[in-house]
Amino acid sequence: MTNTSTETTDDAGVDQQPSRRESPTTLRLEVDPQGVAVITYDVPGERVNTVRADFVDQFLKVIDEIEQNPDIRAAVLRSGKPDSFIVGADIDMLKGLKSVDDGIAMCRRGHETVARLAGSSKPVVAAVHGNALGGGFEVALACHARVLSDSPKTMFGLPEVKLGLLPGLNGLQRLAMIAGLQVALDHGLTGKNMRAKKARKLGVANDVVPEPILYQVAAELALSLADSEPQASRRKGWRPSVAGLSRFALEGNPLGRSVLFKKTREMVLKSTGGHYPAPCRIIEVLERLAAEGFEASKDIEARVFGELVMTDVSASLMGLFFATTALKKDTGVDDSKVTPRTVEKIGVLGAGLMGAGIGAVSIDAGVHVRLKDVDVASVGRGMKHIGDLLNKKVRRKHLTRTERADRLARVSATTDYSGMGNAPVVIEAVFEDLELKHQMLRDVEAACGPDVIFASNTSSIPITRIAEASKAPQNVVGMHYFSPVEKMPLLEVIRTEQTSDEVVATVVALGKRQGKTVIVVHDGVGFYTSRILGPYMNEASYILTEGASVECIDRALRAWGWPVGPITLLDEVGIDVAAHVGPIMLEAFGERMAPPPT
Repeated sequence: MTNTSTETTDDAGVDQQPSRRESPTTLRLEVDPQGVAVITYDVPGERVNTVRADFVDQFLKVIDEIEQNPDIRAAVLRSGKPDSFIVGADIDMLKGLKSVDDGIAMCRRGHETVARLAGSSKPVVAAVHGNALGGGFEVALACHARVLSDSPKTMFGLPEVKLGLLPGLNGLQRLAMIAGLQVALDHGLTGKNMRAKKARKLGVANDVVPEPILYQVAAELALSLADSEPQASRRKGWRPSVAGLSRFALEGNPLGRSVLFKKTREMVLKSTGGHYPAPCRIIEVLERLAAEGFEASKDIEARVFGELVMTDVSASLMGLFFATTALKKDTGVDDSKVTPRTVEKIGVLGAGLMGAGIGAVSIDAGVHVRLKDVDVASVGRGMKHIGDLLNKKVRRKHLTRTERADRLARVSATTDYSGMGNAPVVIEAVFEDLELKHQMLRDVEAACGPDVIFASNTSSIPITRIAEASKAPQNVVGMHYFSPVEKMPLLEVIRTEQTSDEVVATVVALGKRQGKTVIVVHDGVGFYTSRILGPYMNEASYILTEGASVECIDRALRAWGWPVGPITLLDEVGIDVAAHVGPIMLEAFGERMAPPPT
């Protein structure tokens, strides 16, 4: 590494200029006059930091320099990205692995890197603002302490299981040694995120502070560690840190740990049906940690990582990841010059579970909502449903009471069209009746003007037929949500031959703000999902009429990999809905969509 330039580290509160050493790619090393080395990780040309192929060599060089420089007393690791720490491994790097041995070798090289970090004689503190996921979380865990910003954007997570893998930088073991086996199992097996306050409560974060003083607090902590006892490397054996009788009963003795692992494995197999190998291999690594210690668990982790990365399951999940990532960048139209309209308010017609759900995800996205139904009782039920969803988030610590109040302030209700005139988009979520939808469309255009975008949540009626009642059919589009809206990620946007690119781009952008995975399809009976789902559910119904039991049919499909059986799904969709949609599909597609006789 060579000397380059100097600059003032304003956020360290130091007026003098530190020396600065810089990597040509991702790592920057600065030393302030107090002897704190500031390691800034910043992948050039990328929106977020990932652990890339050149990370190991560069990071080892930085650790060497910190160890060898007598002017350095401690170090702080931080990100050069505005709202992201490190979001995990570069998936392209993983796809480039050709064999199990390649995966094992890469994992062991990573082990060497984090071991050098954890064993540094000079304390290294991670200053985390934004997501620290996967390898980013594992690097932070290998540091001697962690200070997090109190931003809602800041969270830890080990999402590798969602790619059919396990964390490969000893993060599972370090999390278990800090917060306990149950925490490591919970986060390793689900891939769910850990917010900053929860991390502090579990002892994973040493402090949580406002982002403007994050570096200052981290630097002070690093110096205080340097002035205390000499740094020791991470524990190499399994010594459970347990608090409380119940935790000791499960983790503090071999019998309790045996019961914990057995019950966890049973739950995993019940939920996955054995189709996903990664969860059970994660349990295997933590079992080895508990039985034989840290070093033994590292060996099995490397082998398991190499085996998992070569599985068809992992390849498929990585493919799904890339497809989903690409979809997030898709505007829904081919013309890159098309600009979506600004949407800060929408109208929603129908305050049932679907309409209220649409309202709920919209206010969560910062969009104001005017909710309409035919009478006060109906809109009251819709408003209560939205309030209940927000209350659940407060109970789960996902929202504060102030944030709940802010969201509720974004929604209002009406039994007429008052207050909708300035909404650029109105979404109807009423019953599947063409004449009713025609009337809604005429009413909306009269109340809001010809430029309003009318989006139908129909699941079966072609949007072209709905648009027949419009004076501006180019502004009519489909937005097919799935119930319950607050949980189901998919949103179908349906365009007709007349729907404008601007309208499509606008509702696609709105759907993404609502947190949806948005696909754009051409108009037609059943659109995309119903045309696929129809024959599947029809066939299950035929088998039922031939004498098979509900339990037998559902059990067979769950064993094959479906999350729920088709009869259960039919019940959740609503038999009345299926009975209404069935004849429409039959009329459009003929006998191949024929439901069994009733």
